[in-house]
Amino acid sequence: MELTLQLQLLPDTEQATRLQATVERFNAACTWLAEQAYAQRLANKVRLQRQYYTDLRARFGLSAQMAVRCIARVVDAYKRDKSLCPTFRPHAAMPYDQRLMSFKGVAQVSLLTLDGRVLVPFVMGAYQRARFTEAKGQCHLVRRDDGRWFLLVVVKLPEHAPLPITDFLGVDLGVVNLATTSDGTTHSGAAVDACRTRYARRRQRLQRAAHRAQMAGKRPKNIRRALQRTARREAAFRRDVNHRISKTLVAAATDTARGLALEDLQDLRARARFRKPQRARMTGWAFAQLRGFVEYKASLAGLPVVLVDPKHTSQGCNVCGHIARGNRRSQARFSCTQCDYTTHADFNAALNIRARALVIAPEVAGRRPQQRGLLAGAGASDKPRPSGRSL
Repeated sequence: MELTLQLQLLPDTEQATRLQATVERFNAACTWLAEQAYAQRLANKVRLQRQYYTDLRARFGLSAQMAVRCIARVVDAYKRDKSLCPTFRPHAAMPYDQRLMSFKGVAQVSLLTLDGRVLVPFVMGAYQRARFTEAKGQCHLVRRDDGRWFLLVVVKLPEHAPLPITDFLGVDLGVVNLATTSDGTTHSGAAVDACRTRYARRRQRLQRAAHRAQMAGKRPKNIRRALQRTARREAAFRRDVNHRISKTLVAAATDTARGLALEDLQDLRARARFRKPQRARMTGWAFAQLRGFVEYKASLAGLPVVLVDPKHTSQGCNVCGHIARGNRRSQARFSCTQCDYTTHADFNAALNIRARALVIAPEVAGRRPQQRGLLAGAGASDKPRPSGRSL
């Protein structure tokens, strides 16, 4: 399994200047070469290198390996969509392979620039340090807008032996509660909703200001930068919350030797219908990102992740299997109209998700699936179980 570690570089002023000049020159070369490839509709790396390798080195002063990396990067970008001519931002990430860089222990890295090599110190946290010895292949040099430098290092970790699983931890995803487990643990979305609302209002103000500036014949560069900063901050907040939730879910499953069962929310926006005032709130969270974080963390821990159909998980009773819209009395309250089972709606959905996972993958859990609850269908004869979580 491959992961990307982020190491912060600590170059001095002279080193930072040399790195910046190298990155800008490299990206300028990529843009120039992309124009040549687009004009000739040429996406063959060998032919492109034969024609423009010498020109790249002479025109932009790139080293031999930098020119090779430039050609490979342009080919990869152009192949993705041949109807467009790729362009590269001046400070876009620059690829570094083993010929352009080498680590000097766990504190310094040697990077090739236009004016020779520089030995740059770097720092990393305990998480990166534990996985740093598995660093393989190509890295990317990145300069952020705040002037800080980072090296994105790809590490290849060995696959862990699957743990002996006895059960599944069902996880219901939502908006009011971002995640609710079949154990009853809830991750509230109140702070997330407040943050989303704050950033949405800020975007509205900035967009109105940009519109007024355009109507006055001005170019609102500062407003566009503010919009970009807002988007980055919101994305960083969303990423941090999803990392923390996924870490907690995987830890809970690992401690109890259970797999994880999630709802398959792919194409949610296409399948679900929301009123216009609800759209931003209902589709404004990165559930796909949360699922991706859970899957790779679970893979590192040797846990299986099963995706189940979310249909009727909120309206079906996990005790008798009766499905009715009236079972969902409110956002938070579930009360079955057939067996009077009452509990929190998200907790009931998480139990249904767990039950579906046991039927989908009984061999993983090492047990015979029990056809009860929502999976037994309406009118099942199973005796209702006391919930212990009545509202």
